[in-house]
Amino acid sequence: MSDPIWQRAEIESPCVKICVIHPQARICVGCLRTGDEIAVWSRMTPDDRSKVMAELPARRPLLAQRRGGRAARLGGQD
Repeated sequence: MSDPIWQRAEIESPCVKICVIHPQARICVGCLRTGDEIAVWSRMTPDDRSKVMAELPARRPLLAQRRGGRAARLGGQD
């Protein structure tokens, strides 16, 4: 039997415990939130949290850019 007093309808944090801020994108590589969003998450309204959650998928490409590798060493030629 669950106790309704302890049930919360809050939006869960997107944190996946990989807490590293990408130096160029300035977002966490784990949850894709900005440092400011992480800092105020517990004080955000449910609507504000929903807005941030909706924006997160669009941030993934900011981290998907390659920084070099073989193609960069060869001037873009394989």
